[in-house]
Amino acid sequence: MEQILNIIGGGMAGSEAAWQAAQMGVRVVIHEMRPKVATFAHRTGNLAEMVCSNSFRSDDSEQNAVGLLHWEMGAADGIIMQIARAHRLPAGGALAVDRDTFAEDVTARILAHPLICVSYEEITELPTEGHWIIATGPLTSGSLAASIRTATGADALAFFDAIAPIVYAESVDMSVAWMQSRYDKGDTEEEQTAYMNCPMTKAQYEAFIDALLTAEKTEFHEGETAGYFDGCLPIEVMAERGRETLRFGPMKPVGLTNPHNPLKPYAVVQLRRDNKLGTLYNIVGFQTKMKYGAQISVFKMIPGLQDASFARLGGIHRNTFINSPTLLDDQMRLKSRPNIRFAGQITGVEGYVESSAMGLLAGRMAAAEILGRDLPPPPADTAMGALITHITGGAEAKTFQPMNVNFGLFPPIDAKGGRRGRKDRYKAYTDRAKEAFTAWLS
Repeated sequence: MEQILNIIGGGMAGSEAAWQAAQMGVRVVIHEMRPKVATFAHRTGNLAEMVCSNSFRSDDSEQNAVGLLHWEMGAADGIIMQIARAHRLPAGGALAVDRDTFAEDVTARILAHPLICVSYEEITELPTEGHWIIATGPLTSGSLAASIRTATGADALAFFDAIAPIVYAESVDMSVAWMQSRYDKGDTEEEQTAYMNCPMTKAQYEAFIDALLTAEKTEFHEGETAGYFDGCLPIEVMAERGRETLRFGPMKPVGLTNPHNPLKPYAVVQLRRDNKLGTLYNIVGFQTKMKYGAQISVFKMIPGLQDASFARLGGIHRNTFINSPTLLDDQMRLKSRPNIRFAGQITGVEGYVESSAMGLLAGRMAAAEILGRDLPPPPADTAMGALITHITGGAEAKTFQPMNVNFGLFPPIDAKGGRRGRKDRYKAYTDRAKEAFTAWLS
């Protein structure tokens, strides 16, 4: 009798897991609750919808760990990376996409695969039989989250993830703002104009910080605490950590030259193109939990955005993930119920790319098990191997928190002949990883 792989969740991880398993010859059913059951963050019923940024971050596979992860996913025939590259937008050294056409294309490719079907329904209980992957991401439904807690005997951890606002490009005052990628990154003129920049004087910056600190914020529900992930802090929380924090973070003025004014700006707000038409731009690093009215007032204080119209304002939601080091084995299976695997952000990785990569591994591992094959995890000196090692045993269970891929998760490079500079060291990490990953794939 043919065995079917069931996947709960049609986001980045679920879509990638389904694609990988189907490409190996296994029949797959994706169970996706949208659009029948909506979430506050999603706008459509498409698979792999991007709800925060439209960027997959750095595409540099020689000097950046996430760029290396891009390379590994491409080498493994990953659908997310294939389609991201087909819908990329100019973004300097980053891989940014038109989020709408990207999700539409993923959905079309998945639905067209002869071994994949999508069932639009909410799964409220952790299944007891069959082969399953839970890839429900940060917005796991309350009923399923409760079932997971019951089955694992442990409370799910949670932090709050904030969404940055999106501005209509035509409403930005380009007599104040200008187009330029930081350090002029990008080979073409189009790439170098992927970002809008809004300059601030010291007085404007100080007034902006004052407004951030006093703006009305979203209240937390009873029993919730603000356990933010440091890579996605709301700007007002960053401002609370020190008045200069934003100026040395998302508002740093370095690598930019204002053609309207020879004086170096004290701070700069960057907006990144959000769609291929160039009609929408998101405010980089401006995740926020301010109330909508406060957002409009505060963001219109930014020079160049005084008449801005917003396609979407910022928001905040609870992000749920399991304590993977205690609950999962190195095949991403739930130790207490090994017919169930977890994948994506719910495992405690952070970011679109990392979530997709864990979906890729879970899909391949589940398919291999169904087909009676042995598939060990990738070596720890690959980007995928470093991530899965971290979440299934490399992290301290008591202090486990969401993690982006970074070279700190990799086994150290042997510094033969003396200490290496950072550039040489990173190149050595990526060279070693590519060789190891290629061998693992074969």
